Amino acid sequence: MVLPSEVPVMTLPNAILFPQVMLPLFIFEPRYRKMLRDVLDSHRLFAVAMQRPNSTKGTPSNIAGLGLVRAAVTHKDGTSHLILQGVARIALTATTKQRPYRLEKFQMLETKRTNSLAVDALTEKVLDLVTERFKQGFPFPILNQLLKMDAQGEKTSGTGASLDTIIDYLGKLENPDQLADLVSCTLLSIPTQRQLILETVDLETRLKHLIHFLMADIGSQEK
Repeated sequence: MVLPSEVPVMTLPNAILFPQVMLPLFIFEPRYRKMLRDVLDSHRLFAVAMQRPNSTKGTPSNIAGLGLVRAAVTHKDGTSHLILQGVARIALTATTKQRPYRLEKFQMLETKRTNSLAVDALTEKVLDLVTERFKQGFPFPILNQLLKMDAQGEKTSGTGASLDTIIDYLGKLENPDQLADLVSCTLLSIPTQRQLILETVDLETRLKHLIHFLMADIGSQEK
């Protein structure tokens, strides 16, 4: 894929787009309708950024998710439903235009791996915590979502997937980077926690953050 030097940015209060994750969106604002028309006529790419906390409306966080429009349906009233597939983490470096929609220069962010043994151990801990949290009563639609949100996930049957199926699937993921992102986007309910995971390029540190958040969630359920 040939990347442009700048991309449109959609700023949303609580949405975080992780690599390899499918994000459904409803486009209704005039500026984003214009943005969607433009990207569909060109590279089909735009970024989703969480609104920076305690800032004016529309100010994006510096780290965002770059997405590719996989499918889009435009309705008679001009609104659209689309599926955006996360492609990469990016750092927004310079605003080149703000109207009718924000256009930003960006840099790709690659995941950094340091100690593979530590990553393996942390990954096993994440899987243990996911199992423990699900046993506390997560609804099965969320179990299925772990598969469906992955762009390369297996299809689930109409009866749903069991906990064992989900854990087995997660355990077989060859990329712990993808595992951390899938678990984070599905199980972390606090947007600022998901944003921190998105911003953390060091994989060992990212897994440690995820473990901390999962343990806190499990602890709160036990009270």
